Amino acid sequence: MLILLFYAGKDLYAIESSHIVEIIPRVSLRKVHHVPEYVPGLFNYRGTILPAIDLCHLIQGTPSRSHLSTRIIIVKHPHQNESLQYLGLMAERVTETLTISDSKIRDSSIRAEEAPYLSGTIVDEQRIIQCVQLERLFSDERHTYLLMGEEV
Repeated sequence: MLILLFYAGKDLYAIESSHIVEIIPRVSLRKVHHVPEYVPGLFNYRGTILPAIDLCHLIQGTPSRSHLSTRIIIVKHPHQNESLQYLGLMAERVTETLTISDSKIRDSSIRAEEAPYLSGTIVDEQRIIQCVQLERLFSDERHTYLLMGEEV
């Protein structure tokens, strides 16, 4: 399995690459008021308006910093009517991929009710990488309204 690595603050996280459509540079976002702070805005992705979700803000409560390697990861997410919807996930230091076997992902035995999308861990050399499970990223009813946008 190929995974994409990114940072939220000093901590390393991974997303399985099969969900990734494209990785683009950070772009200007149109601010949307009255949404959670981890939603910095909307952007035009090839003619489709997509929400951007700041993974640093979602995971650690602080906005992504403006590094040259801060990117928006376009991912496909299943829509309620079984079609696909794209989302933009903003993350810091998106610079590395890693090929691992499923058996390398270990259960961390820690579950955070506020973050059901954080799942197993990978120990790679001297790093501990936590996996982000996209299927559970917006499984909470509070977040499903973010997925009501345009389908692709």
